[in-house]
Amino acid sequence: MAISAAMVKDLREKTGAGMMDCKAALTETSGDVEAAVDWLRTKGLAKAAKKAGRVAAEGLVGVAAGNGKAVVVELNSETDFVARNAEFQQLVASVAQAALGTEGTLEAVSAAAHPTSGKSVADTITEAVATIGENMNLRRVANITVSDGVVATYVHSATAPGLGKIGVLVGLESTGDKEKLMALGRQVAMHIAATNPLAVSAEELDPAVVARERAVYAEQARESGKPEAIIEKMVEGRVRKFYEEVVLLSQGFVINPDLTVEKALKAAEADVGAPIKLTAFAVFRLGEGVEKEETDFAAEVAAAAGKK
Repeated sequence: MAISAAMVKDLREKTGAGMMDCKAALTETSGDVEAAVDWLRTKGLAKAAKKAGRVAAEGLVGVAAGNGKAVVVELNSETDFVARNAEFQQLVASVAQAALGTEGTLEAVSAAAHPTSGKSVADTITEAVATIGENMNLRRVANITVSDGVVATYVHSATAPGLGKIGVLVGLESTGDKEKLMALGRQVAMHIAATNPLAVSAEELDPAVVARERAVYAEQARESGKPEAIIEKMVEGRVRKFYEEVVLLSQGFVINPDLTVEKALKAAEADVGAPIKLTAFAVFRLGEGVEKEETDFAAEVAAAAGKK
């Protein structure tokens, strides 16, 4: 198939590889972008694949917490200007509060009663669209509940309490001191915001993700010309390194890099007064995975002027 300039540009943005290398990769893989990413990685021409794409959606991420439970929601708007609007901020905060009383699915939150309007969250957002004059969308919701312990929260780039660009939840189960648990959970949440892990443990990683990494590492190792027995050991070493990068409990703790997150939790048990189990985490990065059409503002102005 013909390789267009747009395809080359897209692959270059995803991988950071050179234009000619991107074109060669797309040619080798018949235009399959994901296969081209792997081809570039095999050749050592691209770093880890970033599948999320360009982050372009505006709006806010909001968190709310109650007794042993917390939620995170993402409400998108068309412009950052609206995201700085006090009315929009109040809307996001109230939607997060409404979500706290639900099972945490998008459908349940949309149908839930809004705390001030008395109407459904979905209808309240629709009315806000008419009032604020910009399209809005409740994109996603996540919640974490613990039977005994805390769910800590953290908001990065906060524009108001509980509102910002990144929202993180961390569930810690323990019978220990709740106040100390909450402080520890917030530290872990800050760590997650900085490192963006894929799963709590290696067992929870998507098998397809691990298989893909193994395939890339194996192909890279074979190009070294070493025997298969050595290649297998090389692959296992790379996979272990991959786990250290993307598995939360295996990552070096940003507060104390000498310890993994797992060892940091174990060390904190003496202070908390009981065993600690990290059960789950959730992290929303505003606009992650959403692409917005890029426009040439100068061209738009010129086009508009030409119409007059």
